[in-house]
Amino acid sequence: MSEFLLCIQNLNIQIRSGEKTLLRNVNIEVKKGEVVGLIGESGSGKSLTARAIMGLLPHGMNLNGQILFKNDDLVSLSAEAHRQLLGNEIGMIFQDYRGSFTPFIKIGKQMVETICTHQKVRKKEAQSIALQVLDKMGLEANRVFFSYPFQLSGGQLQRASIAMAISLKPSLLICDEMTTALDVMNGEKVLHYIDEVRRETGCAVLMITHDLAQAYKRTDRMYVMNQGEIVEEGLPEQIRCHHQHPYTKKLCSCLLALPGETLITDERVMSG
Repeated sequence: MSEFLLCIQNLNIQIRSGEKTLLRNVNIEVKKGEVVGLIGESGSGKSLTARAIMGLLPHGMNLNGQILFKNDDLVSLSAEAHRQLLGNEIGMIFQDYRGSFTPFIKIGKQMVETICTHQKVRKKEAQSIALQVLDKMGLEANRVFFSYPFQLSGGQLQRASIAMAISLKPSLLICDEMTTALDVMNGEKVLHYIDEVRRETGCAVLMITHDLAQAYKRTDRMYVMNQGEIVEEGLPEQIRCHHQHPYTKKLCSCLLALPGETLITDERVMSG
C-alpha cells in the first residue's frame, strides 16, 4: 500500500495528431494532510495536470501514465467511476470561477443541491452547511445564499465557488490559482480557512499558484514545472534558497523583498 494519497507516475499528454507533447514524464506525490505547491509560469502545464486528475481533459488529447488516488488508477477507471470520486473525494477550485454556477439559479439552491447529492443529508442541514461556509469566506451569508450569480462581484462569486468546493470536505482539494480575483486580505482569509479544514479533516491540498510568497509560506513541499515537465522539487526553503535548476533560479528571482525586509519562510503553515 502506498503512503501517498495521490501519486502521479510518468504522466504524458499529447495532442492526438502526435504533433505536440503537452506534459512529459510528470511525477507528483501528495500525502494525506499535506499541502503541495505546483508552481510555474502560465502555459507550463499546471492546470492541465489538474484537469488530468479530474478527468476533464479536452477531446483530442491522449494520456498515458498512472494517476493513483488511494491506490486506484484514475486513468483506467470508467468515466462513471471517475465521476463518482469528484466532489466527496477529489474537489477542485477552478481558476475560472465564473463557470462554477448556473447563472439563472440562486447560489444557495445550487449549493444545497450539490451538498445533498454528495453528502446524502437533508436540505435543511445542507442549507446550514452552506451558510456556515459562506460566512467563513467572509461573505454576507444570507444575502449571497439568496442571490443569483450575476448579482455578485467577481470576488464574491469566487469566494462562493470556493465555499461550495470546501463544503464537501474532499480528501484531496486542488486549488488552481484560486485567489486571483481576491484582494490580499480576503485571499489570506480564504487560505486560512482552507488550512483549518485541512487540519480538521486531514485532507490534502494541491496548490497551483503563481504567488511564490504564498507557496513558500503555506506549502510543505513544492514542485516546479516548466514547459510540461517537473524540473525541480523540494521543501519551500530548498526551492527558494538552494535551487539547482536554471529555470527555478529565474522564477524565484521574480519575487523581490522590499529594502530592509526578507521573504517569509519561517512562517510557513505547518501540518496539523
